[in-house]
Amino acid sequence: MPNFRRSWLLLLACCLPVFAAEPIPTPQFPGSDHNPAVATVEQVLGYSLGARISEPAAIARYFEQLAKDHPEQVRLVPYATSWQGRPLFYAVIGSPDHIARLDEIEADMRRLADPRSLPTAEARALLQRLPASVWIASTLHGNEISPADAAMALAYHLLADRSERTQAILANTLVYIDPLQNPDGHHRFVSRYYATVGLAHSSDRLSAEQNEPWPNGRTNHYLFDMNRDWISLTQPEIRGRVQALQQMYPLIFVDSHEMGGDMGYYFSPEAEPYNPHIQAEQRAVLHKIGQNNAHWFDELGYDYFTREIFDAFYPGYGASWPLYYGSIAMTYEMASARGHQFRKRDGTILTFADGVQRNFVAFKATLETASREANTLLQNFYQYRLSASQQGEKDSIRSYIFPAQRDAAGHQKLMGVLTQHGIEVDQATEGFRACGNSYQPGAYIVHTNQPSYHLIRTLLDDTVPMDSVFIARQEERRANNLPDQIYDVTAWSLPLMYNLELDRCNRAVRVSSSRVGPETVLPGSVQQPDARFGYLVPWGDMASARFMSRALQQGLHLRSSDLAFTHQNGKRYPAGTLILSRADNPSELTELVQQLALESGALVEGIDSSWVLDGPNFGSMNVKTLHAPQVAMVWDEPTNPLSAGSARFVLEQGIGYPVTAIRPAQLRTADLSHYQVLILPATSRAGYSAALGLAGQNNLRHFVERGGVLITLGNATEWLLEGEQPLLASKREYRISEQEKPLDEPRVPGRLLAEQQELQAMLEPYRVDPDWVPGFLANARVDQNHWLTAGIAPTVRSIYVGNQVYQPLRINDGRNVVSFKGPDELLAGGFVWDENRLQIAHKPLLMVQPRGRGQVIAFTQEPNFRAYVDGMHLLYINAVFRGAAHATPLR
Repeated sequence: MPNFRRSWLLLLACCLPVFAAEPIPTPQFPGSDHNPAVATVEQVLGYSLGARISEPAAIARYFEQLAKDHPEQVRLVPYATSWQGRPLFYAVIGSPDHIARLDEIEADMRRLADPRSLPTAEARALLQRLPASVWIASTLHGNEISPADAAMALAYHLLADRSERTQAILANTLVYIDPLQNPDGHHRFVSRYYATVGLAHSSDRLSAEQNEPWPNGRTNHYLFDMNRDWISLTQPEIRGRVQALQQMYPLIFVDSHEMGGDMGYYFSPEAEPYNPHIQAEQRAVLHKIGQNNAHWFDELGYDYFTREIFDAFYPGYGASWPLYYGSIAMTYEMASARGHQFRKRDGTILTFADGVQRNFVAFKATLETASREANTLLQNFYQYRLSASQQGEKDSIRSYIFPAQRDAAGHQKLMGVLTQHGIEVDQATEGFRACGNSYQPGAYIVHTNQPSYHLIRTLLDDTVPMDSVFIARQEERRANNLPDQIYDVTAWSLPLMYNLELDRCNRAVRVSSSRVGPETVLPGSVQQPDARFGYLVPWGDMASARFMSRALQQGLHLRSSDLAFTHQNGKRYPAGTLILSRADNPSELTELVQQLALESGALVEGIDSSWVLDGPNFGSMNVKTLHAPQVAMVWDEPTNPLSAGSARFVLEQGIGYPVTAIRPAQLRTADLSHYQVLILPATSRAGYSAALGLAGQNNLRHFVERGGVLITLGNATEWLLEGEQPLLASKREYRISEQEKPLDEPRVPGRLLAEQQELQAMLEPYRVDPDWVPGFLANARVDQNHWLTAGIAPTVRSIYVGNQVYQPLRINDGRNVVSFKGPDELLAGGFVWDENRLQIAHKPLLMVQPRGRGQVIAFTQEPNFRAYVDGMHLLYINAVFRGAAHATPLR
């Protein structure tokens, strides 16, 4: 094996000149004194830092070597596995004494994190002896390349540097290095990048090296931007990281990213607005960290900026989430070479090695601040947790209560997610009364007197308010045709996004209960498994959808009622309820149904007779046979990767149903007759017109007319309106304006302007899009008499992002089955410009138009936005499966 390894390194070395870049022999920090006995990146991987963008396997190999060589100072901890099977790990580096006592130290930090059960004297003792801790998280976006290699530089430096500065850091600080948060996306970027390189690297921004193919390396396997997933925890990489952070509660969390190559380097303090649950003490430390970073950047001649772009309002970033357990969390952003070299607009060349070096300096400066402020960090953390519990005791909201009368699967998932966040959730084991309401056993309760108080309020409140001064400034910018400075969505309330009912009570509920665990799916069950006729699966949550998916793939015969009905057993069953009869299914149906219930979480009810007291009988035309549709999805340019990824994820990972990805070029002329459903995700820039052309539009029209179901998501709906024969009889709206069409003449009649408002009205443009809405939660009204909305509550909440407003379908063309509520009821959470609120009111969210034997189903907003608007997922699943059941192809 050693001979093979040397041969491999020699082979690698002989190939490197083709890809060579300006290396940095060792990470550069003033006053360093590196021990030559510590293995460098070059000695282990065959190239110097900055000379090559490291693959995930190479990064893991280097850390494994350091852990092997220095077990007394390095511990590697695996914490998750990516979708493609790559391991995620972090390295803990510290003094030999700290590493020897690491388990004890982490246990003590967990004790400090819950002051409710910690005597004050013990807390003081812990504060005296515990070290500070810093978590360096690199390359969450896989094409942001320098942080991952800078993580190797930092690990090497901490072990090799004999200077007093580094030894002082190790004496009282544990360093957690998460070198590569997104190995799948990073591998995608690196492999494609080197496939484009020729004899020499190009710095031209027009070169293939600087222009990634679809999808770029930013996202993970399912094309998620994982820097938006920290509140919903849909991706294994983020779930594992959140669990790992709660083992130690690092006092500083650095999320290291890259940005556009023409920019410099960004570090804290952040831009406004700040989330109001971020405390003043945390902001003060953020300023101290930024000041020390600036000191060393000045020393080395590196440019930087602060405060201008990246805010700390949305809690779903890696640089935000730790703030709500009491840490100090921040984003570092380095201008990206997106390869080995990048020519900036001022003509200078930015290199990959530049990024590695600057990130390393920022990391080291942050560790220096952590070491210097260790006592303050520990005290602040403890006080944050203590005061949070005390604030929850005095808050106007003492208990959040989920009645849990519908959507059992949605409640189970949300309670599991909250538990994974470190929030304590209880489930009542008996009925109780609270704040004038009666609740049945099974209701969920979240008390606010927890150390996670600020996270509870952030995740469960309908709206976290933005600073009014900031909002006023944004209104001024809009009035002057300047873009607003709202960086992300303004609403993320989990109960609203799950479409679950929630009551708030001003007293602490006392009731017999059990503590909820982190499981998001519990095993289902079958009542009366030996029933003579067969089984019913009430429709209305993701557990019933998972059951349907598995049953169809196993070849079982399923029917579904378009209407609600009352069975002979006296129970009322909702529209969409699944029907499995013994006559239509194999003899082992009982065993199959029991296994499906166990896996899916569905509650299945056996029935001895098909007799119905009210509603359609099972042989009615209002009861449709569900087929296992072949589902295709448009994949590749101009599709928005985030839309395509989440739409595929909800079907494949949400209910376990496979999707075939098809590139637009194939859709122009391909025979689609063996597909029953085709999904068009939203687009990034250009619409589908250029990609599909007239031939593609005609092909998809014929697909629908022959009995296919065409589903559009978000802005893809606009494509349905194009051409001489549009597929959907709707229109997009311009912004509401009183401005008249400008005259063509060079001179116009005079006009007196008596008020400033009249001048402002004249400045309004003619026929422009509504202003962009950064993202709020909107209430929408559901037409429950339509087959497409079977099992859906009367009101759903949708994230509204963008500026597309559509006219309703006329009754002779189709149905507007879900429409936004009126202007006074529209806003469920977050912030929306007032004129947008007025224009969006009553406009369609979901339209369906029959065409030939098929259906066109159009979502005007993304039902799968970031896969965290769970309350919309069943509508999307209805569109796929019930849409296919209501199409009438020749079978």
